[in-house]
Amino acid sequence: MRRWVAIALVVWTATILLHIPARGQSGQPILGGPLPGLRPQEFAEFRMGLDDFLEVETAEDGLGPAYNGTSCAGCHNVPAIGGGGVILEVRAAYRESTGAIRGLNDVGDTLIHMLSVPTHGCQAQLPDDVNVLARRAPIPLFGAGLVEAIPDETVLALEDPFDLNGDGVSGRAALVVDAASGVRRVGRFGWKAQHATLLAFGADAYRNEMGITNELFPQEYAFGVGEERMRVCDPTPDPEDKPDPATRRRGIDNFESFMRFLAPVPRGRVDDRTQEGERVFAAIGCGSCHVPVLTTGPNTNPLFNGRPVPLFSDLLLHDIGTGDGIRQESAEPTEVRTPALWGLRFRRPLLHDGSAVTILDAIERHRNEAELAERAFARLAPEERDALLAFLRSL
Repeated sequence: MRRWVAIALVVWTATILLHIPARGQSGQPILGGPLPGLRPQEFAEFRMGLDDFLEVETAEDGLGPAYNGTSCAGCHNVPAIGGGGVILEVRAAYRESTGAIRGLNDVGDTLIHMLSVPTHGCQAQLPDDVNVLARRAPIPLFGAGLVEAIPDETVLALEDPFDLNGDGVSGRAALVVDAASGVRRVGRFGWKAQHATLLAFGADAYRNEMGITNELFPQEYAFGVGEERMRVCDPTPDPEDKPDPATRRRGIDNFESFMRFLAPVPRGRVDDRTQEGERVFAAIGCGSCHVPVLTTGPNTNPLFNGRPVPLFSDLLLHDIGTGDGIRQESAEPTEVRTPALWGLRFRRPLLHDGSAVTILDAIERHRNEAELAERAFARLAPEERDALLAFLRSL
């Protein structure tokens, strides 16, 4: 059945390719649409990726036994498919008397699933003695391919782990082993910058959020479900994500294509007031972490070759007092990756756990490395503060 769906999709794509604009009437990319300038094959891959991103998985597809959602789009849908969302992931850990943080088991797992396949009765269990509980909101994926194309060297050049310039900011790159290549890279995806590539990021979510094992993450994970019980809970042979006979592409390949070719959110209205707000943003030090523009490296694909990426993030790990208490990959419990601010006007709630309702709430939560910037914000004249907020609402 999937073979005929794939063939129909390719035919349908070829039929409508010239009639779907990558830009709206304003000339800006369509929210949730592809990067302008895709070649026909790239557009077909984007559409196949969108199809898989929207697909609702079932137990027959390998869903579960423990999971958080039945489709990628179930979590990434605000304000369009591929955006953020309001369904929060749950993680747990132990804080010892020394202050050290450890995971739920010897390998440091922290994820607790919210749901399980009903007929299997294999709900993940939250230990009653954990004393660290964290929640994380889905991160928008708009422009993710451009972010992936930023060279590791560019991110590493922004590091200042010992605050040598004296501005109080000591960001550092998250160095991780990429599950897709086995190469040590700079992480950039996820709240803890735990993944370096979109293939690994999508494959991790397929296994962890939907319980569908794949070539990168072939082992089921459901905390509290032992090996013997897992054999009953998970009768589908692993890995469950197998190549489609017609396209020879795995689900994780399609997810990668969708995210890679997904356009960033276009900038909102820019006027004298927002430009003044951007000046204030830079003057009080916000740009130390929220670097306005990074640039992609050399690339054989012109879509990603030397392109400016106005994401307003340095992609580094920082301690600004909003950490979730969870250690993951290279990130310490107090650290989070600087969230990109492009598309901020469409994002609510804010911060990693959705605990900030407004932009002002989020700013006032900044501490530690962001202390000087937050103090400078508090001292702004009312008209400067209003201009700064207007600028942020234009992103």
